[in-house]
Amino acid sequence: MAVEEVTCSTCQACCCRLEVMLITDTDVPKKYIAQDRWGGETMLRLDDGWCAALDRETMLCTIYELRPWICREFEMGSDECRDERAECL
Repeated sequence: MAVEEVTCSTCQACCCRLEVMLITDTDVPKKYIAQDRWGGETMLRLDDGWCAALDRETMLCTIYELRPWICREFEMGSDECRDERAECL
């Protein structure tokens, strides 16, 4: 059985619905940062659960070069990535 190639350009941005804690210093623009009830910073999510930095037309990150460390560590095609894709498809 062939394994489907995973690329961000062929994904429905499943990872952009996850809670993203900002645990290190970041260059994320302030308009994309929310504060949780304990004072921790997270990526702002819209009412429907999507990351506020996601371009809904292209399904690509609008701040890709400034994205948080955790987003950089979430490797395209990794087991975690494939698990999230399986759950949201």
